[in-house]
Amino acid sequence: MIKFKTMKKLFLIAFATMLLSGCAGWGGSKAIPATTDGAPIVKNANKLDLSNQNLTKVPDYVFKMTNLEELNISNNLLTGAIQSQIGQLKKLKILNASNNQMTGVPAEIGQLSNLQVLDLSNNQLTGLPNELGNLKNLQTLNISGNNYSTADLEIIKAKLPAGVNLIK
Repeated sequence: MIKFKTMKKLFLIAFATMLLSGCAGWGGSKAIPATTDGAPIVKNANKLDLSNQNLTKVPDYVFKMTNLEELNISNNLLTGAIQSQIGQLKKLKILNASNNQMTGVPAEIGQLSNLQVLDLSNNQLTGLPNELGNLKNLQTLNISGNNYSTADLEIIKAKLPAGVNLIK
């Protein structure tokens, strides 16, 4: 008959071995595979949430994710403008870039013909590209909390579809 102390030692050794070997059943974790540019390998992903990551720019791998329909880059430290490669995300329907420190919006954003919701609120935008008027499927445009040119906005509003919810 095995003594209680011996069983306890055997159990502890077995538990420690499983834990150190990364046994998933015991709380171990496996690394998420990534590409050489650091992008996570995600199949069929159409939503990406990069909010609250202290990003100073949108990672380059994002612009290769051409199936994206929703992109959240809010509450970061983005400055300047989103890179012009944003125009490559043709399937994008929702873009939340609120609560950053952006001072501009690239003209290429006007190439996002499927965009329905664009949230640029609470940035430091001083100008808006006329190309925003090209967004024929836009339903909501939030530019509140910015110091944009009202002249720019009037040009854009004239080109936007009727009924767009404009939050200024």
